[in-house]
Parts: sequence; structure tokens; C-alpha cells
Amino acid sequence: MTKSIEDLKWRYATKNFNPNKKLTAQQLEVLTQAFNLTATSYGLQPCRLLLIENKELQEKMLPLSYGQRQVLDASAVLVICTTRVDSAYVKDYFDLVKKVRNTPDEVLSPFRKQLMERFDAMTLDDVDAWARNQAYISLGTLMSACAQERIDSCPMEGFMPGKMDDLLGLKELGLQSVLLLPVGYRADDDMFAALEKVRLPLSQSVIKL
Repeated sequence: MTKSIEDLKWRYATKNFNPNKKLTAQQLEVLTQAFNLTATSYGLQPCRLLLIENKELQEKMLPLSYGQRQVLDASAVLVICTTRVDSAYVKDYFDLVKKVRNTPDEVLSPFRKQLMERFDAMTLDDVDAWARNQAYISLGTLMSACAQERIDSCPMEGFMPGKMDDLLGLKELGLQSVLLLPVGYRADDDMFAALEKVRLPLSQSVIKL
């Protein structure tokens, strides 16, 4: 069995975190780097990551997460957010491409024009839905990175996005919360840590053509 498969088998949605065991700054740096390196459609990175290590703030997040204690007991909470993408955002992205890669304008211009027109033609709801899809890609990257680093995590959709945005001041930043990922270390008494994974046989989940 390869290490990557062992890591994924080790991972589970942690129900009880050890509130007294903290991640190091280096471990959190790995996760933020992994987030920033995640694949996104067109490379546009429509997501932002909030890293919260503040017990007072985490306590305020608890009722907005329907009392799920992972938000409070975890060493940190990662909040995956989306930002608004429009033609101006696309232009800024291509300016960065030119700066980093020194790509000539004649190479960039056709694709830049195509994407600017594409996003100008999309409704705000369609852009938001597209960006949310990218947030889930980021979540998968973060969960895999956690497993590789032996950091416990619990992906969460169950929270009140509007109220969470108000608490964290996201509207002023032009952001919307989409997903939470508490991270830290599992508690010794978390019964879910020892349970066998329930998965379909490969013959049913994978179709070979």
C-alpha cells in the first residue's frame, strides 16, 4: 500500500478534537501553502482562506455552527470563502501572469479577452456558483494535505453563512463564507477514530471503459 493511500485511510471526519493540543506555526504554514497551490478553473483563484486561532472568536462561531464543538475545540478553524470575479478581476489576473512569466501581450490578449467577455456575460448567481465549486476543490486539497501531515480535520457545511460573514466581517472584505475546516488533533476518546471506513467496493465505485 502506498503512503498516499495509507494517509487517506488514516483520515476521518474528526468529531472530537483535543482542545489542549495545538498545531505549530509550521504546520499551519503547510496548510496555507497547500490552499494557495490548489488547482482552480482558469487558474483564477476565486477563493480566499481565513485562518482563525482565536478562542474567543471560535466561541462566538459555535452557535453559528449549530453547536458543533469542533469549531471551538480545534486548534484552528480554516474558513474557505469566495470572492467576486468579474472582468476587472480577470484583467488583474493576467497582469500577474505577465509579471510572473513575462508572457508577451500578444500571447495573453486573446485568452484574456475571451475570459473577460465570458465573466461579463455571466449572471452574478452563475459566477457565485462557479466560485463555490472552486471552494470545494480547495477543501479537497486541504483535507489531503492534512492527511499527509497527520493533522486531523473535519469538513463542515453545517453553519449559518450570512451570520458567519457578519461575525467575521467578510462583507467588508468582499467575501462570502462557503466551508469550514476545523483542524488540530483528535481526542483520545473520539470513538469515530477507530471505526472502519464504509466504502463501496472498487468494482462498484470505479467504472473502467
